[in-house]
Amino acid sequence: MKRIVLFGITLLLMVPLFTSCNAISQEDIDAILAEADAADAQAETLQGQIDTVQSLLDAVQSDLDDAQSDLDDVNAELAEIEESLYIVNTNAGKVRGTTEKDVLAFKGIHYGESTEGSARFLPPQSVEPWEGVFDATEYGQTAPQYGSLATPDVNQGEDCLVLNVWTPAVGDGGERPVMVWLHGGGYASGSGSEATYNGANLADRGDVVVVTINHRLNVFGYLYLDEIGGEEFTGSGMAGMLDIVLALEWVRDNIEAFGGDPDNVTIFGESGGGAKVSTLLAMPSAEGLFHKAIVQSGPGLTGVDPDDATAYAESLLEELGLGADELDQLQQVPIQEMLDAIGAITGSLSPVVDGYYLPANPFTPVAAPTAANVPLMIGTNHDEITFMMMMAGTPADPDMTEEELRERLAETHGDNTDDIIAAYQNADPEATPWQLYIWILSDEYFRRYSVILAERKMEGGTAPVYMYLFTKQSERYPDFGTPHFMEVAYVFDNTADSPNDALATIMSKAWIAFARSGDPNHAGMPTWEPYTLDDRATMFFDIPCQLVLNPYGDVLEVWE
Repeated sequence: MKRIVLFGITLLLMVPLFTSCNAISQEDIDAILAEADAADAQAETLQGQIDTVQSLLDAVQSDLDDAQSDLDDVNAELAEIEESLYIVNTNAGKVRGTTEKDVLAFKGIHYGESTEGSARFLPPQSVEPWEGVFDATEYGQTAPQYGSLATPDVNQGEDCLVLNVWTPAVGDGGERPVMVWLHGGGYASGSGSEATYNGANLADRGDVVVVTINHRLNVFGYLYLDEIGGEEFTGSGMAGMLDIVLALEWVRDNIEAFGGDPDNVTIFGESGGGAKVSTLLAMPSAEGLFHKAIVQSGPGLTGVDPDDATAYAESLLEELGLGADELDQLQQVPIQEMLDAIGAITGSLSPVVDGYYLPANPFTPVAAPTAANVPLMIGTNHDEITFMMMMAGTPADPDMTEEELRERLAETHGDNTDDIIAAYQNADPEATPWQLYIWILSDEYFRRYSVILAERKMEGGTAPVYMYLFTKQSERYPDFGTPHFMEVAYVFDNTADSPNDALATIMSKAWIAFARSGDPNHAGMPTWEPYTLDDRATMFFDIPCQLVLNPYGDVLEVWE
C-alpha cells in the first residue's frame, strides 16, 4: 500500500516535467492513478484472504493442540492400565513384573529376610515391608552352593529367600491352580531360576500360576546345631525346609493377587526337589499349605538321625578351628570358607529328624500321618543312573558283555547277582548287558524306593496315588537311555520343539490336570488309573503313551 502511494507522489512530482515535454496527458495520469487504486484494492482483498487463511490455520492448530492434549490423556490412561497389569500389591509391598512370552512374570520377589550373619542357621523371618515398587524383572540371589550340580554363573549369597511367579493374568479373581516347583540338586545345589524351570509355557498352556523358589542349601540350610547350641538354634537342621514352608505361607497370603487360588496348591519337584516334597508331606508346619504333591525321581523315605547330624556339626567346627561355644563366630565365617570346609569332611547335609519340625522319618517305616489325605503322583525315569554317570565322566559301554555285567554287579550284590540278572533278563530278553546294567542300577537307587513310598502312602490314607515311568529314549545320548532329569523339560513344556512337542504336550497337560483336580487324566492320553497294590497301574510316558499293569513285577521282588 505504501509503495502505491509513493508511486503516486512520484508521478505528481514528475507531472511538470512531463507537461513541459508534452510527453503525458492528464488522461494518462488519471489512468495510472486508477490502476494504482485498483492495485490497492486488490492488495486489500489478498490481505483479507490471507487473514482468513491465517484464522483457519489458527483454528486448525487449536484443534490439533486439543487433540494432542486428548491423546496425551489417553496415553497416560493406557500407561496406567499397562502398569497396573505389571504391578501387584503383596502383603509386604508392591512389585512390578514384565511380560514373558504370553504371560506375566515376576522374578526375585523376597519372601524372607536375609539369612546372613546372626540369622545364619536360624529359622527364616518374613520379609519386612518396603516402600515404593520393587522391580521384579530380574532373578534374585541363589543360595551358596558347590559341587558338579551347582548352578553356574549366578549371583550367590545369603539373601536368597526369593521366588518367581508366572501367571496368565493378575487381579482378575482367576482362582487358577497354583504349581509350586522345588528345584533339584539334592539338598546341596540348584536354583529355582534355572532355564529349564521357566514357568511361562506351563502357565500359558494350562491357565495355571507357576511358582519357583530359592532357599538355603547344604551347610547353610541343614547344619544341625540343636544339641550343640541349645534352644537358640532349634530348627537349624531343617532351616532349608523351613524356608520352603515360609514360601508356601507367602503363596497362601499373596497368590490370589497373582490370579491364583491359595486353596488349590500343588507342590512338585524332581530329584532333590522330589525329596523335599516327600519331607514336606511329613512336616506338621506345612500341613494345609498345599493340597496335592508330585514326586519326580526323588523319593525321600528317611531323614538324618540327630546323632549323626551332631557328629557332622562337630567335625565342621573342628575343621574350622572353632569350639562349641563359638557358634556366633561360625555365623560370621565367610561363605567360601564354609563351602571349602564342608568339602573337606565326610557326611551328608539334609533334613534332620529333630523330633519337632520333622517328628519322624517321612515314609519309614510307615508314611507320616500328615501325608494321608494328599493326592500323590510319583514316578521315575527308566535309566536314572546314566545322568550320574555323565556327571562323573563315565562313558557309556554299549559293548559290555554278560560276563562284565556279572563282574560289576557282583562287587556290590555278591550272591544275589545271578538272581538279579535272571529277573531282568526275563523281563526283557532283548536287552543288552549294558541296558540291563543301567536299568538294574536305576531301579535299585530310584524306582524301587518310589514304589515303596507309593505303597506306604496308600497304606496310610485313602487319597489316590498315580504312578508313572518315563521311558522316552534320549536322542542326544542314545546309549544312556532315559537319564535322570530328562523328563523335567517335558513337564514344563520347555523342550526344543515346544509348544509342538507331542510328548511335552501330553505330560504338561497331565501335570496341569492333576494340579487342577487331583486327577491327571485328559483327552490326549490313555486313561490313567490310580495305583493299587493289586494291579500297580503305571503310565509309561513315551510316544505312544500306555498304561501298564504291574510292569516288571518280577524284578521288584529281587529287591525285597
